[in-house]
Amino acid sequence: MKETGIVCRVRMKKYNSYKGEVGKVALNLLERNFEAEKSNQKWVTDVTEFCLFGQKLCLSPILDLCSRDIVSYSISDKPVLSMMTEMLNKAFEKIPDGTNLILNSESRLAVSAQAIPKDVAQ
Repeated sequence: MKETGIVCRVRMKKYNSYKGEVGKVALNLLERNFEAEKSNQKWVTDVTEFCLFGQKLCLSPILDLCSRDIVSYSISDKPVLSMMTEMLNKAFEKIPDGTNLILNSESRLAVSAQAIPKDVAQ
């Protein structure tokens, strides 16, 4: 096309998977205060994708904002709800009853009502 001087004036649209806000948006309880006075007060989590030896892996850790320790994590080859459920179940085994814990996540998988056990969600 370049040799003949032909120019395409229509551009192909790029693929965009964004579908807008889906589901309920939780209240912002942390309000960007990423410090905690005691352990098991504030936890944060997210899903991170990275490539290792040519294979895509997803890592989902939970970080305690007081001690900066990893409370729990799970690794999977794709970001699926079962990965988050496994990570949350391992983490919730470690907290005592009556803890007023805030769990903050940007991931839609983590805030799914199916992923959080009913006795912990209260």
